[in-house]
Amino acid sequence: MKCLRHGIRLKMLLAMAIAAVMLPGWQTVERDRAGFTARAASASGQPVSPRPPGMRAETERAIQRGLAYLASTQRSDGSWRTHGGQGNYPVAMTSMAGIALLAGGNTPSEGPYAANVRRAVNYIVRAADRNSGLIARRGEEQRPMYAHGFSMLFLAEVYGMETDPRLQERIRQILNRAVKLTSESQSTYGGWYYTPDSSNDEGSVTITQVQGLRACRNAGILVPAETIEQSTEYIEKSANDDGGIRYTARRGGNSLPAITAQAVASLNNAGEYEHPVGQRSMEYIRNLMRDADNTRVFRGHYSYSIFYASQAMYLSANEDDWAWFYPMLQNDLLDTQQDNGSWEGDFVGPTYGTATAVTALALPYGYVPIFQR
Repeated sequence: MKCLRHGIRLKMLLAMAIAAVMLPGWQTVERDRAGFTARAASASGQPVSPRPPGMRAETERAIQRGLAYLASTQRSDGSWRTHGGQGNYPVAMTSMAGIALLAGGNTPSEGPYAANVRRAVNYIVRAADRNSGLIARRGEEQRPMYAHGFSMLFLAEVYGMETDPRLQERIRQILNRAVKLTSESQSTYGGWYYTPDSSNDEGSVTITQVQGLRACRNAGILVPAETIEQSTEYIEKSANDDGGIRYTARRGGNSLPAITAQAVASLNNAGEYEHPVGQRSMEYIRNLMRDADNTRVFRGHYSYSIFYASQAMYLSANEDDWAWFYPMLQNDLLDTQQDNGSWEGDFVGPTYGTATAVTALALPYGYVPIFQR
Protein backbone atom coordinates (compact mmCIF):
# COMPACT_ATOMS: atom_id res chain seq x y z
CA MET A 1 0.00 0.00 0.00
CA LYS A 2 2.85 2.36 0.83
CA CYS A 3 4.35 1.73 -2.62
CA LEU A 4 0.99 2.36 -4.27
CA ARG A 5 0.55 5.65 -2.44
CA HIS A 6 4.08 6.79 -3.26
CA GLY A 7 3.74 5.71 -6.88
CA ILE A 8 0.65 7.80 -7.44
CA ARG A 9 2.20 10.75 -5.64
CA LEU A 10 5.35 10.46 -7.81
CA LYS A 11 3.33 10.64 -11.01
CA MET A 12 1.42 13.67 -9.75
CA LEU A 13 4.70 15.37 -8.87
CA LEU A 14 5.99 14.64 -12.37
CA ALA A 15 2.94 16.38 -13.83
CA MET A 16 3.64 19.36 -11.57
CA ALA A 17 7.30 19.46 -12.57
CA ILE A 18 6.35 19.72 -16.22
CA ALA A 19 4.35 22.82 -15.28
CA ALA A 20 7.60 24.63 -14.48
CA VAL A 21 7.94 25.42 -18.20
CA MET A 22 6.71 29.03 -18.39
CA LEU A 23 4.82 30.71 -21.20
CA PRO A 24 5.35 34.47 -21.47
CA GLY A 25 2.18 36.42 -20.82
CA TRP A 26 0.59 33.86 -18.51
CA GLN A 27 1.19 34.25 -14.81
CA THR A 28 2.57 31.29 -12.91
CA VAL A 29 0.24 29.68 -10.44
CA GLU A 30 2.06 29.38 -7.11
CA ARG A 31 0.52 26.64 -5.00
CA ASP A 32 1.41 25.89 -1.40
CA ARG A 33 1.44 22.11 -1.08
CA ALA A 34 2.90 21.97 2.42
CA GLY A 35 0.48 20.03 4.58
CA PHE A 36 -0.95 18.07 1.66
CA THR A 37 -1.10 14.38 2.52
CA ALA A 38 -0.93 12.08 -0.48
CA ARG A 39 -3.72 9.55 -0.44
CA ALA A 40 -4.65 6.51 -2.47
CA ALA A 41 -7.38 3.93 -2.55
CA SER A 42 -6.54 0.35 -1.79
CA ALA A 43 -7.26 -2.53 -4.12
CA SER A 44 -10.55 -2.99 -2.27
CA GLY A 45 -11.53 0.59 -2.98
CA GLN A 46 -11.26 1.74 0.61
CA PRO A 47 -9.46 5.05 1.29
CA VAL A 48 -6.24 5.27 3.27
CA SER A 49 -6.42 7.33 6.46
CA PRO A 50 -6.08 10.04 7.56
CA ARG A 51 -8.76 11.97 5.74
CA PRO A 52 -8.09 15.51 4.52
CA PRO A 53 -9.26 18.21 6.97
CA GLY A 54 -12.97 18.87 6.80
CA MET A 55 -13.86 15.69 4.92
CA ARG A 56 -16.29 13.42 6.72
CA ALA A 57 -16.09 9.64 6.82
CA GLU A 58 -19.44 9.39 5.05
CA THR A 59 -18.13 11.70 2.34
CA GLU A 60 -15.23 9.35 1.69
CA ARG A 61 -17.67 6.49 1.41
CA ALA A 62 -19.79 8.55 -0.99
CA ILE A 63 -16.73 9.26 -3.16
CA GLN A 64 -15.85 5.56 -3.25
CA ARG A 65 -19.41 4.63 -4.18
CA GLY A 66 -19.39 7.25 -6.92
CA LEU A 67 -16.11 5.96 -8.32
CA ALA A 68 -17.43 2.40 -8.25
CA TYR A 69 -20.55 3.51 -10.14
CA LEU A 70 -18.48 5.18 -12.83
CA ALA A 71 -16.24 2.14 -13.20
CA SER A 72 -19.25 -0.17 -13.48
CA THR A 73 -20.90 1.91 -16.22
CA GLN A 74 -17.89 2.35 -18.50
CA ARG A 75 -18.50 0.74 -21.87
CA SER A 76 -16.26 -1.88 -23.43
CA ASP A 77 -14.83 0.69 -25.87
CA GLY A 78 -13.69 2.83 -22.91
CA SER A 79 -16.41 5.45 -23.21
CA TRP A 80 -19.22 6.75 -21.05
CA ARG A 81 -22.48 8.12 -22.40
CA THR A 82 -24.85 10.52 -20.67
CA HIS A 83 -27.95 8.29 -20.50
CA GLY A 84 -29.88 11.57 -20.36
CA GLY A 85 -32.06 13.58 -22.70
CA GLN A 86 -29.35 15.80 -24.17
CA GLY A 87 -27.65 13.37 -26.54
CA ASN A 88 -24.78 11.01 -25.84
CA TYR A 89 -21.72 13.28 -25.87
CA PRO A 90 -19.37 10.31 -25.39
CA VAL A 91 -16.06 12.21 -25.54
CA ALA A 92 -17.21 14.93 -23.15
CA MET A 93 -18.64 12.37 -20.71
CA THR A 94 -15.57 10.14 -20.93
CA SER A 95 -13.29 13.08 -20.20
CA MET A 96 -15.35 14.17 -17.21
CA ALA A 97 -15.56 10.64 -15.82
CA GLY A 98 -11.81 10.32 -16.33
CA ILE A 99 -11.19 13.55 -14.41
CA ALA A 100 -13.27 12.18 -11.53
CA LEU A 101 -11.22 8.98 -11.48
CA LEU A 102 -8.02 11.04 -11.36
CA ALA A 103 -9.47 13.12 -8.52
CA GLY A 104 -10.06 9.88 -6.61
CA GLY A 105 -6.39 8.93 -6.79
CA ASN A 106 -6.13 6.86 -9.96
CA THR A 107 -3.72 7.18 -12.88
CA PRO A 108 -3.43 5.13 -16.08
CA SER A 109 -1.12 2.71 -14.22
CA GLU A 110 -1.86 3.07 -10.49
CA GLY A 111 -4.94 2.81 -8.31
CA PRO A 112 -7.92 0.44 -8.19
CA TYR A 113 -9.43 2.06 -11.29
CA ALA A 114 -6.24 2.38 -13.31
CA ALA A 115 -7.65 0.11 -16.02
CA ASN A 116 -10.68 2.36 -16.35
CA VAL A 117 -8.48 5.45 -16.70
CA ARG A 118 -6.39 3.62 -19.31
CA ARG A 119 -9.45 2.71 -21.37
CA ALA A 120 -10.74 6.27 -21.13
CA VAL A 121 -7.41 7.67 -22.37
CA ASN A 122 -7.34 5.24 -25.27
CA TYR A 123 -10.90 6.11 -26.26
CA ILE A 124 -10.24 9.84 -26.31
CA VAL A 125 -6.98 9.39 -28.18
CA ARG A 126 -8.88 7.47 -30.86
CA ALA A 127 -11.49 10.24 -31.02
CA ALA A 128 -8.91 12.92 -31.84
CA ASP A 129 -9.02 14.05 -35.48
CA ARG A 130 -5.48 14.14 -36.91
CA ASN A 131 -6.44 16.63 -39.60
CA SER A 132 -8.54 19.22 -37.77
CA GLY A 133 -7.21 18.73 -34.24
CA LEU A 134 -10.75 18.46 -32.87
CA ILE A 135 -11.20 15.96 -30.02
CA ALA A 136 -14.83 14.89 -30.37
CA ARG A 137 -17.15 12.49 -32.12
CA ARG A 138 -18.73 14.82 -34.66
CA GLY A 139 -21.53 12.40 -35.46
CA GLU A 140 -22.62 12.10 -31.84
CA GLU A 141 -21.75 15.45 -30.28
CA GLN A 142 -23.73 18.36 -31.65
CA ARG A 143 -21.70 20.82 -29.59
CA PRO A 144 -18.22 19.35 -29.99
CA MET A 145 -16.27 22.19 -28.39
CA TYR A 146 -17.43 21.01 -24.96
CA ALA A 147 -15.84 17.63 -25.66
CA HIS A 148 -12.76 19.35 -27.04
CA GLY A 149 -12.25 21.51 -23.95
CA PHE A 150 -12.83 18.74 -21.40
CA SER A 151 -10.60 16.39 -23.40
CA MET A 152 -7.74 18.90 -23.41
CA LEU A 153 -8.11 19.15 -19.64
CA PHE A 154 -8.17 15.38 -19.08
CA LEU A 155 -5.39 14.46 -21.49
CA ALA A 156 -3.14 17.26 -20.26
CA GLU A 157 -3.51 16.03 -16.67
CA VAL A 158 -2.84 12.44 -17.74
CA TYR A 159 0.16 13.42 -19.88
CA GLY A 160 2.55 13.75 -16.93
CA MET A 161 1.32 10.50 -15.39
CA GLU A 162 1.66 8.39 -18.54
CA THR A 163 4.29 5.62 -18.32
CA ASP A 164 4.16 4.52 -21.97
CA PRO A 165 6.54 6.85 -23.86
CA ARG A 166 4.92 6.17 -27.22
CA LEU A 167 1.44 6.95 -25.93
CA GLN A 168 2.78 9.99 -24.11
CA GLU A 169 4.23 11.29 -27.37
CA ARG A 170 0.94 10.65 -29.14
CA ILE A 171 -0.92 12.60 -26.43
CA ARG A 172 1.56 15.45 -26.83
CA GLN A 173 0.86 15.61 -30.56
CA ILE A 174 -2.90 15.51 -29.97
CA LEU A 175 -2.65 18.35 -27.47
CA ASN A 176 -0.53 20.43 -29.82
CA ARG A 177 -3.14 20.07 -32.56
CA ALA A 178 -5.96 20.69 -30.07
CA VAL A 179 -4.40 23.95 -28.88
CA LYS A 180 -3.95 25.05 -32.48
CA LEU A 181 -7.61 24.39 -33.26
CA THR A 182 -8.77 26.24 -30.14
CA SER A 183 -6.56 29.23 -30.91
CA GLU A 184 -7.72 29.42 -34.51
CA SER A 185 -11.42 29.11 -33.61
CA GLN A 186 -11.38 31.95 -31.06
CA SER A 187 -13.90 34.66 -31.96
CA THR A 188 -13.05 38.31 -32.49
CA TYR A 189 -14.55 38.94 -29.03
CA GLY A 190 -12.08 36.47 -27.50
CA GLY A 191 -14.50 33.64 -26.76
CA TRP A 192 -15.68 30.36 -28.25
CA TYR A 193 -18.94 28.78 -29.31
CA TYR A 194 -20.35 25.28 -29.67
CA THR A 195 -18.55 24.45 -32.93
CA PRO A 196 -15.02 25.34 -34.02
CA ASP A 197 -16.16 26.82 -37.32
CA SER A 198 -18.45 29.41 -35.67
CA SER A 199 -17.52 33.05 -35.26
CA ASN A 200 -19.84 33.33 -32.27
CA ASP A 201 -19.11 32.91 -28.55
CA GLU A 202 -20.70 32.27 -25.17
CA GLY A 203 -19.47 31.86 -21.61
CA SER A 204 -19.74 28.16 -20.83
CA VAL A 205 -17.83 26.93 -23.89
CA THR A 206 -15.30 29.73 -23.49
CA ILE A 207 -14.36 28.62 -19.98
CA THR A 208 -13.93 24.98 -21.02
CA GLN A 209 -11.39 26.16 -23.61
CA VAL A 210 -9.60 28.42 -21.14
CA GLN A 211 -9.28 25.65 -18.56
CA GLY A 212 -8.18 23.16 -21.20
CA LEU A 213 -5.55 25.58 -22.45
CA ARG A 214 -4.32 26.17 -18.92
CA ALA A 215 -3.91 22.43 -18.38
CA CYS A 216 -2.03 22.12 -21.67
CA ARG A 217 0.28 24.95 -20.72
CA ASN A 218 0.93 23.22 -17.38
CA ALA A 219 1.92 20.12 -19.33
CA GLY A 220 4.50 22.06 -21.32
CA ILE A 221 2.40 22.49 -24.46
CA LEU A 222 2.95 25.85 -26.16
CA VAL A 223 -0.13 28.04 -25.86
CA PRO A 224 -0.18 31.42 -27.66
CA ALA A 225 -0.12 34.21 -25.08
CA GLU A 226 -2.52 36.34 -27.11
CA THR A 227 -5.14 33.57 -27.01
CA ILE A 228 -5.15 33.66 -23.22
CA GLU A 229 -5.05 37.44 -23.04
CA GLN A 230 -8.06 37.74 -25.32
CA SER A 231 -9.98 35.10 -23.36
CA THR A 232 -9.37 36.96 -20.10
CA GLU A 233 -10.63 40.13 -21.77
CA TYR A 234 -13.71 38.20 -22.85
CA ILE A 235 -14.51 37.34 -19.23
CA GLU A 236 -14.01 40.98 -18.29
CA LYS A 237 -16.40 42.10 -21.03
CA SER A 238 -19.00 39.57 -19.86
CA ALA A 239 -19.16 40.93 -16.30
CA ASN A 240 -22.25 42.73 -15.02
CA ASP A 241 -22.37 45.47 -12.40
CA ASP A 242 -23.65 43.05 -9.74
CA GLY A 243 -20.46 40.97 -10.08
CA GLY A 244 -22.07 38.13 -12.00
CA ILE A 245 -21.13 36.94 -15.48
CA ARG A 246 -23.71 36.85 -18.27
CA TYR A 247 -24.16 34.35 -21.09
CA THR A 248 -22.19 36.29 -23.69
CA ALA A 249 -20.04 39.40 -23.95
CA ARG A 250 -21.78 40.39 -27.17
CA ARG A 251 -24.95 41.65 -25.55
CA GLY A 252 -26.50 42.42 -22.19
CA GLY A 253 -28.30 39.92 -20.03
CA ASN A 254 -28.81 38.68 -16.51
CA SER A 255 -25.94 37.29 -14.47
CA LEU A 256 -25.85 33.50 -14.49
CA PRO A 257 -24.59 31.80 -11.30
CA ALA A 258 -23.25 28.76 -13.17
CA ILE A 259 -21.17 30.76 -15.65
CA THR A 260 -20.03 33.10 -12.87
CA ALA A 261 -18.64 30.18 -10.86
CA GLN A 262 -16.99 28.86 -13.99
CA ALA A 263 -15.35 32.20 -14.73
CA VAL A 264 -13.90 32.48 -11.20
CA ALA A 265 -12.45 28.98 -11.42
CA SER A 266 -10.89 29.85 -14.76
CA LEU A 267 -9.28 33.04 -13.45
CA ASN A 268 -7.94 31.13 -10.43
CA ASN A 269 -6.46 28.48 -12.72
CA ALA A 270 -4.64 31.27 -14.54
CA GLY A 271 -3.22 32.56 -11.27
CA GLU A 272 -5.48 35.64 -11.36
CA TYR A 273 -6.54 35.34 -7.71
CA GLU A 274 -6.69 39.10 -7.25
CA HIS A 275 -8.35 39.95 -10.55
CA PRO A 276 -11.04 42.60 -9.91
CA VAL A 277 -13.64 40.75 -11.97
CA GLY A 278 -12.87 37.50 -10.18
CA GLN A 279 -13.14 39.15 -6.76
CA ARG A 280 -16.51 40.72 -7.57
CA SER A 281 -17.74 37.43 -9.01
CA MET A 282 -16.66 35.58 -5.88
CA GLU A 283 -18.65 37.98 -3.76
CA TYR A 284 -21.65 37.46 -6.06
CA ILE A 285 -21.42 33.68 -5.48
CA ARG A 286 -20.90 34.09 -1.73
CA ASN A 287 -23.99 36.27 -1.46
CA LEU A 288 -26.14 33.77 -3.37
CA MET A 289 -25.20 30.89 -1.09
CA ARG A 290 -25.15 32.99 2.09
CA ASP A 291 -28.79 33.94 1.54
CA ALA A 292 -29.84 30.35 0.87
CA ASP A 293 -27.39 28.65 3.29
CA ASN A 294 -26.85 25.83 0.81
CA THR A 295 -25.36 25.07 -2.59
CA ARG A 296 -28.72 24.30 -4.17
CA VAL A 297 -29.04 27.93 -5.12
CA PHE A 298 -27.49 26.74 -8.39
CA ARG A 299 -30.69 24.89 -9.28
CA GLY A 300 -31.22 24.26 -12.96
CA HIS A 301 -27.53 23.74 -13.63
CA TYR A 302 -26.54 22.30 -10.28
CA SER A 303 -23.98 19.69 -11.35
CA TYR A 304 -22.29 22.07 -13.74
CA SER A 305 -22.23 24.81 -11.10
CA ILE A 306 -20.83 22.81 -8.20
CA PHE A 307 -18.09 21.43 -10.45
CA TYR A 308 -16.79 24.97 -10.91
CA ALA A 309 -17.96 26.59 -7.67
CA SER A 310 -16.03 23.99 -5.68
CA GLN A 311 -12.88 24.80 -7.65
CA ALA A 312 -13.43 28.52 -7.13
CA MET A 313 -13.88 28.09 -3.38
CA TYR A 314 -11.04 25.59 -2.96
CA LEU A 315 -8.55 27.77 -4.84
CA SER A 316 -9.74 31.01 -3.26
CA ALA A 317 -7.04 33.17 -1.69
CA ASN A 318 -9.35 33.36 1.33
CA GLU A 319 -9.20 29.92 2.98
CA ASP A 320 -12.38 30.71 4.89
CA ASP A 321 -14.30 30.34 1.63
CA TRP A 322 -13.61 26.61 1.45
CA ALA A 323 -14.12 26.08 5.18
CA TRP A 324 -17.58 27.63 4.83
CA PHE A 325 -18.51 26.10 1.46
CA TYR A 326 -17.37 22.48 1.82
CA PRO A 327 -19.70 21.50 4.72
CA MET A 328 -22.68 22.78 2.71
CA LEU A 329 -21.50 20.90 -0.36
CA GLN A 330 -21.13 17.67 1.61
CA ASN A 331 -24.60 18.07 3.15
CA ASP A 332 -26.26 18.61 -0.21
CA LEU A 333 -24.45 15.88 -2.12
CA LEU A 334 -24.77 13.28 0.61
CA ASP A 335 -28.52 13.93 0.62
CA THR A 336 -28.86 13.45 -3.13
CA GLN A 337 -26.63 10.45 -3.86
CA GLN A 338 -28.63 7.53 -5.27
CA ASP A 339 -28.60 4.00 -3.88
CA ASN A 340 -26.36 2.83 -6.73
CA GLY A 341 -23.73 5.46 -5.89
CA SER A 342 -24.65 7.89 -8.68
CA TRP A 343 -25.90 11.46 -8.75
CA GLU A 344 -28.38 12.66 -11.35
CA GLY A 345 -26.78 15.42 -13.38
CA ASP A 346 -29.24 18.14 -14.30
CA PHE A 347 -30.84 16.96 -17.56
CA VAL A 348 -27.69 15.30 -18.83
CA GLY A 349 -27.69 12.09 -16.82
CA PRO A 350 -25.92 10.18 -14.04
CA THR A 351 -22.50 9.94 -15.70
CA TYR A 352 -22.30 13.71 -15.75
CA GLY A 353 -23.81 14.16 -12.30
CA THR A 354 -21.58 11.55 -10.71
CA ALA A 355 -18.40 12.83 -12.35
CA THR A 356 -19.01 16.41 -11.24
CA ALA A 357 -20.02 15.41 -7.70
CA VAL A 358 -17.05 13.10 -7.16
CA THR A 359 -14.60 15.68 -8.50
CA ALA A 360 -16.03 18.41 -6.25
CA LEU A 361 -16.00 16.26 -3.13
CA ALA A 362 -12.52 14.85 -3.83
CA LEU A 363 -10.73 18.19 -4.32
CA PRO A 364 -9.10 18.05 -0.83
CA TYR A 365 -7.20 14.91 -1.86
CA GLY A 366 -5.14 17.16 -4.12
CA TYR A 367 -4.50 14.57 -6.81
CA VAL A 368 -5.25 16.59 -9.95
CA PRO A 369 -2.52 19.19 -10.49
CA ILE A 370 -4.70 21.91 -12.02
CA PHE A 371 -7.04 21.76 -9.02
CA GLN A 372 -4.29 21.98 -6.41
CA ARG A 373 -3.72 24.95 -4.16
